[in-house]
Amino acid sequence: MQANEVKSFLEGKLPGAQVEVEGEGCNFQLNVISDELSALSPVKRQQSIYAHLNPWIADGSIHAITMKFFSRAAWAERT
Repeated sequence: MQANEVKSFLEGKLPGAQVEVEGEGCNFQLNVISDELSALSPVKRQQSIYAHLNPWIADGSIHAITMKFFSRAAWAERT
């Protein structure tokens, strides 16, 4: 599994979100930039990502995921 595959897949599933992915193989770090997701509780944010990636987690293609969530304003201040 490649980082660009994860990025393209999640951006297709999360309209309006920008997803920055680092890592390779089966370990990835995600920065998810979305005002909609940032408004959710931390648990709901993670559940929204895991719901989409669960098939790859179940078959072992993805082993570990680290997630950080940012509003668009917070991301702009960071970069």
